[in-house]
Amino acid sequence: MNLNDPISVLKGVGEKTEKHLNKLGIFTVGHLLEHYPRNYDVYSEPVKIQQLVEGKTAAVAVKITKKPDVVTLRRLQVVTLDIADGTGALTLKWYNMPFLRNTLQIGESYVFRGKVVKKGSRISMEQPEVLDLKSYNEKLEFMQPIYPLTEGVTNHLLIKLIKMVLSDRDLRSEFLDEDIRRRYRLAEYNYSIEQIHFPDNKESMMKARQRLVFNEFYLFALAIQSMKESHEAADNQYPITEFKVCDDFIHRLPYPLTGAQVKTWCEIRRDLSGSKVMNRLIQGDVGSGKTVIAQLALLAAADAGYQGCLMAPTEVLARQHYESFVRDFEPMGIKVVILTGSMTAKEKRLACEKIMNHEADIIIGTHALIQENVKYDRLALVITDEQHRFGVRQREFLSGKGEAPHVLVMSATPIPRTLAIILYGDLDISVIDELPAKRLPIKNCAVNTSYRPKAYQFIENQVRMGHQAYIICPMVEESENMDGENVLDYTEKIRKVLPKNICVEYLHGQQKPKEKNEIMERFAKGEIQVLVSTTVVEVGVNVPNATVMMIEDAQRFGLAQLHQLRGRVGRGQWQSYCIFINTSDSQTAGDRLDVLVKSNDGFFIAGEDLKMRGPGDLFGLKQSGLMEFKIGDLYNDMPVLKAAGDAAKEISANDPGLLNHPALKEKLDEYMKHTLDTLVL
Repeated sequence: MNLNDPISVLKGVGEKTEKHLNKLGIFTVGHLLEHYPRNYDVYSEPVKIQQLVEGKTAAVAVKITKKPDVVTLRRLQVVTLDIADGTGALTLKWYNMPFLRNTLQIGESYVFRGKVVKKGSRISMEQPEVLDLKSYNEKLEFMQPIYPLTEGVTNHLLIKLIKMVLSDRDLRSEFLDEDIRRRYRLAEYNYSIEQIHFPDNKESMMKARQRLVFNEFYLFALAIQSMKESHEAADNQYPITEFKVCDDFIHRLPYPLTGAQVKTWCEIRRDLSGSKVMNRLIQGDVGSGKTVIAQLALLAAADAGYQGCLMAPTEVLARQHYESFVRDFEPMGIKVVILTGSMTAKEKRLACEKIMNHEADIIIGTHALIQENVKYDRLALVITDEQHRFGVRQREFLSGKGEAPHVLVMSATPIPRTLAIILYGDLDISVIDELPAKRLPIKNCAVNTSYRPKAYQFIENQVRMGHQAYIICPMVEESENMDGENVLDYTEKIRKVLPKNICVEYLHGQQKPKEKNEIMERFAKGEIQVLVSTTVVEVGVNVPNATVMMIEDAQRFGLAQLHQLRGRVGRGQWQSYCIFINTSDSQTAGDRLDVLVKSNDGFFIAGEDLKMRGPGDLFGLKQSGLMEFKIGDLYNDMPVLKAAGDAAKEISANDPGLLNHPALKEKLDEYMKHTLDTLVL
């Protein structure tokens, strides 16, 4: 067996199971080992009934004083037992387990372990586990891994397969030097892989996790370092030294550029005319005016006789860019072409011909821009918009369409500069941290569910004034495993609440691309007044007429993501509003949302998010809207990220090609080939 072998080499993995595992991103034996637990089921000391918390799994130890009751409801036998321990009372329920009536003996002590459910003032456990005190004590501190699952893949199956792979110790070899492990106090690799899946205790799991987080960040930092070295070596093949046409364009704008925009534009001009190729990140808050800077750079490239292209994350946004660029540039004799996936074969062919024959100066598109059949002529500038929607490798693919073109990356995800330097280590960084003077600040409020009727009335009033609204829900449809509003049911509900002449539609990620584009275009044109959506609208469309953003179950989202969603409104000349509906009683949830109520500054919010996030889910809350590593969490693990970044810089300086570190080089080559593609910044 080899780590790169397909998962089907494992006993018990047939064609059907292999397809289900593929949905989890598990294609090889190595992928299986890196399918880390999302949490652990830990058997903790029993607690008093009054200490039970709704929604949490816990254990109580009590002596029972009466026999359970058994009733039959619709062919279902329900066993119930009321217990008490002097601090409170608890109802236990089991379904189709009538034998418990004879198993549970009066006067004996048992441990009951299950999820706590609260209805009114009564608390209960449904289908709790039953153990005697001796058996429970033997399980104390036992940590059962809980894995991310999909249909057709059970937790039991993953445990069985991972144990099978771990039994082959020849599979995995250490690739870090002993001095690095000693300096950063890192556990050995084999120990870490075993302990992350089946830990002896919490301490050994945390040691294992730290090592595996370091691995992930270290390999990422080395890959970025390698990319930076190749970029730095490239000479400027497309020097652009004349910017008069850009100065004229700036003078014709209906608004002055902010100081931050002017500074960023000067940095770009210096790069374009310098001796080395440009690789620059523009980091700017939502609505800070990054697009106009991109326009200026593309205009300069076109005026110099070169081609430039801009890759957007959605077709709707690409089309919006295209329409505004045509309006601004075609009167100047600059030809703009669009290329997206939903175009017909004939439309794509014609667009590709124009690109290849240089009948297009500026090309706007989606991922279609990096397809093999797209040939450019003197492609001097490549821009990716909303960079965190594109993989690192996709940026490289687009750059590869030209002969070392200038690269400009735009990101609306505000992250602390120290973090940005590591994440975007191959890029120089410009920050646009001012908003245009005329933009009205969004008015925010965080309220509980009792405010909903007022919110609906407010949305109706805004629509009557000619405006539009977004309503965001965390789920597409109702789920047994998660409480919360879902798009499909909410759309029906809001249609009944609002007058029939108000058009309400829904949008979610499971719809076909064509359907999503049609919905967004109708919303952009004002044909839809209220759009109920998941977070798919976080990036993707500019609707200046939308003045209300209402977010249900707001406490479920990360602050950075909530700020991105809020950025969908406030884009026009009218006052805009954001309503955060908090469905939690938690003080922490209220405090987090209060940060958004008090500030519209994304950089401030990112900093506060960093301070306020506790340990949370051990394996990353995936809420930042940034990059999703398999185990590392960019916020909680920032010290490890910095250490890995320092270690990567040091080894790259001392051994640039890793010739003296063959095991590490092999691991890095494998990482750059298989893993880097999946990382999204």
